Amino acid sequence: MYEDFQVRDRWTGEDLHCQWKANIVAIATRHADAVDVRFEVNERPVWIAMPAVAWVAQKKRSGGVITDALAAQIAGHYLKEAVESGYDNGREMYTMTVTEVLEHLDAVMSEAKHTAKLPVLPILSEETGSVDYVPSRNTEISE
Repeated sequence: MYEDFQVRDRWTGEDLHCQWKANIVAIATRHADAVDVRFEVNERPVWIAMPAVAWVAQKKRSGGVITDALAAQIAGHYLKEAVESGYDNGREMYTMTVTEVLEHLDAVMSEAKHTAKLPVLPILSEETGSVDYVPSRNTEISE
């Protein structure tokens, strides 16, 4: 879905390859109450900052949690929409509001139908260039 996708820049017409790289709790890197989701866009780093309070808002409204995989999908959906709409202007960091996080979460879940159907996030090795995957349960989900 949105962990590795192609999108065309609205203004330049350039094809962009967007690839998820990491979710980082921002308190450790910039003393912010957020989760920063890192993508590479044509090998250029782009960060999507998602406020930590969005996790609380999601828990209150649905009882569900935002997993790492879901956070990556939400941020990727936001990034894709930003590029397609012309909002992307080459900035390195974009900051989402709680409302935006929940709106993009709803869009991702409308598409995926269940968190168990979200793509598995890759483990990327900078040193070897190899790709592995985070182990996940094999869970059957009925629609």
